[in-house]
Order: sequence, then C-alpha cells, then structure tokens
Amino acid sequence: MTELKTLWLTETIRLREEHAGALEDQEANRLARSAGGDLPTRIEARALWLAERDGLTGALRHWLQGARLALIVLAVLATVSGAGLAFAALSDGQAPVNVFWALGSLLGLNLILLLSWTSGLIFAGDYGATLGRLWLWLSEKLARDAKAAQLAPALLLLLQRQKLNRWALGVLVNGLWLLAMLSALAILLTLMATRRYGFVWETTILSGNTFVVMTQTLGALPALLGFSVPTVEMIRASGDTALNIESARQAWAAWLVGVLLVYGVLPRLLLALFCLWRWKVGRAALHLDLNLPGYAPLREQLMPSSERLGVSDAAPERLHQAEGGANALDSDGALLVAIELDDQRPWPPQLPKNVKDAGILDSRESRQKLLEQLTRFPPERLAIACDPRRSPDRGSLALIAELARSASATRIWLLQAPPGQALDAERLGDWHTALQQLELPFADCAPMNWLESGHD
Repeated sequence: MTELKTLWLTETIRLREEHAGALEDQEANRLARSAGGDLPTRIEARALWLAERDGLTGALRHWLQGARLALIVLAVLATVSGAGLAFAALSDGQAPVNVFWALGSLLGLNLILLLSWTSGLIFAGDYGATLGRLWLWLSEKLARDAKAAQLAPALLLLLQRQKLNRWALGVLVNGLWLLAMLSALAILLTLMATRRYGFVWETTILSGNTFVVMTQTLGALPALLGFSVPTVEMIRASGDTALNIESARQAWAAWLVGVLLVYGVLPRLLLALFCLWRWKVGRAALHLDLNLPGYAPLREQLMPSSERLGVSDAAPERLHQAEGGANALDSDGALLVAIELDDQRPWPPQLPKNVKDAGILDSRESRQKLLEQLTRFPPERLAIACDPRRSPDRGSLALIAELARSASATRIWLLQAPPGQALDAERLGDWHTALQQLELPFADCAPMNWLESGHD
C-alpha cells in the first residue's frame, strides 16, 4: 500500500473517531505496539488494522475503481466536446469559413477558463472546485459502496493541509482541457484533409489593417515552429472573398492549426505538467500531523511510559470473524487456556509434556498479559476451554476471537458439567451457534491428542 493510501485511511479513521467516538481498538493497539517503530508508524499500523477490520480498505479499492470510471466518463465528455468545437468552427464546407469566428469557436471558451483558473490559483487557490466536486460525486456513485462516502472528506482534508488540492485539481482541469484541445486539433486536421475550405474575414467597423496586424501577431509564435502565415496580400484579398488559390487555402489552414496548437494545446500541456510536478513534490512531503485532534490520546496507548492494563471501550456493532492461521509470525508449540472457570472445577487437567498451560483468564489484566505474550510468541495450536453453563456473552466471544487470531489453529473445548449438574440445552445451543459464526471448531471432549500431535 502506498504512503498516500496509508495516510488517507489513517485520516479516515481519525475522522470516524472524532465524530462517532473511539472505536474498539484494544487488539489494534496491541498489534501496533508489538510491530514497533515510532509513534506515527504505530498510529498508521493501528489505523490500517482498523480499516481492514471495518471494511474501509475494501471501500477504498471500490472508491478508486469508481474514480477511474468517473475519470473515463469525463475524458469521453472532453473528447466529444473538443470534436464539437472543431465541427462548429469549420461547419460543412459549403460556405467560406470566417477565420476569426472559427478561432473564437476553437479557443474562446478555453482561453476564458484558462485565465479564470490562473487568477483563481493566484488569488484563491480553489478554482476548479466545481469540476473536482463533480469528479468526487461521480466517483462515489460509481463506487457503489456505502462506506466509500467516508473517504472523500478525509482525502480533501488531507490534501488541504498541504494545499495539494489545487495541484490535484490543476492536473484534472488542465488534463481534461488538453484532451479537448487535442481532440479539436485531430478533428480539425481530419476535416481539412478531406474537405476543401475557403477562408475569409469580415468586418463593418474595423479596417483591413487591423486584421492584417491581428493575423501576423497571432501567427508570430506558430511561425517559430514552422507554421506558415498568410502574406499581407492574401490577408487583404481574403476580406472580399475566399481565395480560390491552393497556396492561400493552405496558408490559412496552417495558420489556424498553428494558432490552435500554440494557444490552445501547449498552454494546457505545460500547465498540466507543472501541476503534476507540484503534486508529486507535495505528495512526497505528506506526513502524519501528530498535533491533530485524536492523535494525542493514542500516544500513551501505543507508546506507553508504563504499561496500562485494561481499556473500557464502546461495544462494537458486531463481532468480527476469527481466521485461524492468519498470524504472519512463525508459530510454535501448543497451549491450553481456560476462560472464567469457577472454583468447583479442578484446573489444569493433566497435560502432555509439550503442551503448556496458560492458566485461567478471569481478569482484564490476565487477558491483556496473555494477548501480549501471544503477539510475540504465537502458538501453533491453541485450545480454549469454556464453561457452557455461562452464557456466550459479547465479551467472552470477542476474547475467543482475538485469542484465535493469535494462533495458527484453534479449537474450543466446551467443558462437561460437574457431577450432579446438567447443562442447559438452550444455552449450549447458543454456544454452538456463536462458535459456528466465528467459524471455530468445538467439541465437548478434551483435545489433548490434537494439542500434542496436531491430529486426533
């Protein structure tokens, strides 16, 4: 995952916690602490784990797919618009082409918006926001993921802190206009290659000298690139009627193409490249701002000066499935642990030599201590003993799921009732249902053979 995506997801998690309160993050904090690194690294590791758990990582992929589709839609619109400008400028060739009307059709709107973008960039820095909002709206709609709606605000806030939004919008705006101008240029050349056009200029209040000066001034820069400019005689003669001379038609056509290239295509190309360069430089300088609200409380949790035992967090909306064997660390050995057993039951049972006893987890401190140990030394096989006389409450199931994620393979041992007592069938069924949802194997007999050798 790129650094930008990491910061993006970190900012998304920060905004979620800022608006909805702290997330259930005990396991995320523990894994971030075990991964090591400085505080920004641990905050990012915590955010990535929470984003993966809560589906934001998948939502980001969907949003990026939607963003690419939205960009394709806008690119198609820009291409069609550019082609429309060229057709409007030259029409069907039945009548002579007024060169300055054609020039206005090709460059007028582009130059007006170019000046607006430049002035907005200098004085406000937010021109292009309308097109940017359109792109973000299309991206969200095409993503088809409700969670993706949280990503766009986080991205905007992330970019605004470094003023990168103006350069991102600059690449978008100038890139689309560059595509439109290239489309207009391509259609212009195609029409000129397949149809015969005559060129004239017309005026009521201006003199012919004005058009001579305008034509030569606009053609000065294209002439440096090798484009021909009509002679003074050609310009004056074209004021009366379209010259039926091949050299005159070619000179006017070359002049029109050169002006479109120099004043339409090249400025957009240079600005798009400039914005892209500023975007890449700014993106490389992006970093996590630890002064933002929400990060200060994480310092003691992720880099504690003294170990903090137990954090009271809000209940999660749902329990997350355990995935045996998902631990990336090398696992070894076998471990037996019990959850909240009463004094009537002797513990531990007799264990094979290669199976270790992790005791009974009956307090927050004992749970946290074991989870920290399992993070550093994950077992290959883990058996969790539970008393099915107790109800499978949310806390117990969350602990079982977290323990299971720390081992390569996990089995649940549902203990038999002590002599003279019986298990409640309905409560036992609740245990079976809950463990099936967690996708964990369970049995009512001791899995000692499996703990010792890895098979029954």
